[in-house]
This record gives sequence, C-alpha cells and structure tokens, in this order.
Amino acid sequence: MFAIYHKRKRRTGNNSRDMRLKELEGYLQQVRSFEEPKVLLEQYPTSAHIAAHLLYTMDSTYGDVEDKVVCDFGVGGGILSIGAIMLGAGMCIGCDIDDDALEIARANADEFEIDNLELLRVDVGTRHAGHLPPLPIGSVDTVIMNPPFGTKKNAGIDMNFLEQASRICTGAIYSLNKTSTRAFIQRKCRSFGLEMEVVAELRYDIPQMYKFHKKKSVDVEVDFLRFTPTADDS
Repeated sequence: MFAIYHKRKRRTGNNSRDMRLKELEGYLQQVRSFEEPKVLLEQYPTSAHIAAHLLYTMDSTYGDVEDKVVCDFGVGGGILSIGAIMLGAGMCIGCDIDDDALEIARANADEFEIDNLELLRVDVGTRHAGHLPPLPIGSVDTVIMNPPFGTKKNAGIDMNFLEQASRICTGAIYSLNKTSTRAFIQRKCRSFGLEMEVVAELRYDIPQMYKFHKKKSVDVEVDFLRFTPTADDS
C-alpha cells in the first residue's frame, strides 16, 4: 500500500521546503524496482537513500530540478524521475530501451498519480545516434542518469550516455560513475563540450542479483558528477 503523496506546493521563499529529505526518501522507498533485471543491460536499482540525497542536492544546491524539464536516461523503475517530480520538476522524460522497465515506471507513476512523466523507448546507449527523437537538440534543462558502468559487453556505454545527454541538454547533466574512471571521464567530457565537477563521493551497494555474483552485496566506489557546458572564453 502506497502512502498518500500530495503534490508539492510551490516554494514561498529560498528557505521554505514542503518536501523534506527524509520525507522524499520515505516516498521513494515505495517505488518498485526491476522484477527480473537483465544482466546484458547492467540493470541495478538505485536505492531510495541514494536517489533522495542526489535529487535533493541537485535541487537545493544548484536549482536544477524545480520548474525544470528533466530527462532521466535509463529510467528503469522511475525512481529518479518520480523523485524529481516530487521536488517540483515541471516535467520529466524517462528514456529506456527496456519495455519491462518502462512498464514498471508507468505503474509507479500511476500509483503516485503523477501525470507529468513522459516515458520513451529510446536506446540512449547507441553512439552517433544523433539527437534522440522526439527530443530535439537543446530540448531539456537537466539530465539525470545512472548509466551502466560499461563493464562486460558494454564497454564505453557510459560515455555514450554522456555524449547523447550533451546534445539535448542546455543546463546540467548529473551522472553516477565509478570513481576509478574519474580521470578518464574528466578528459573525455571535454570532447563533448563539457566541464566536470565532482559533487559527492559515495559507496554504491550492489546486491546479489545475478548468478555470477558470489557475495550477498558489494560496495562500489562511485562519483556523483555534474557536467555543464564549457564556458565560452571569447
């Protein structure tokens, strides 16, 4: 049974917040995740704790959520999109290649009576796909993503996500990436016209989900990164 979610009222001042961090996390704990995760898509759930803290930082520190058009790459069950809407996003667009994930995301949105989440079946991991129909270049304010780390058969897919995001986003791009790849990503993002900021370092708990997992859970060191268009020096 889902707790009743009342749509967040508009802020009345810089220090006024109708949705508190713990309240947001409580709602997000009710969001269903993958029922049968697909290893080839590197599907791992984002915990309510991590999702709430990331979104709250995006909104309270940078102002990149409220009243923004937010695009969620690899939307999965929709936890990041739903959280962004709870924090006042004007609209969210969730993109995923997996029909099963999109079905779960739609069911979650319906449970919370959310009507400003659009879900699209799009392969954002394909390189050189141009802009993402029907998302024209520069059509969203903020992108949030927890991309595949690019292991196994998906080497480089995390950078494909970032490249596609750079094409459609006019503002900030937020991404979770392995800390061990930080230096590489910092170099690579320049070719996409982006500069990078490490917002936070965290430990991402990956539960035992697939047959090849030998441990009940593994903590992976992950960076929460913020990318913005490179400043024009002219």
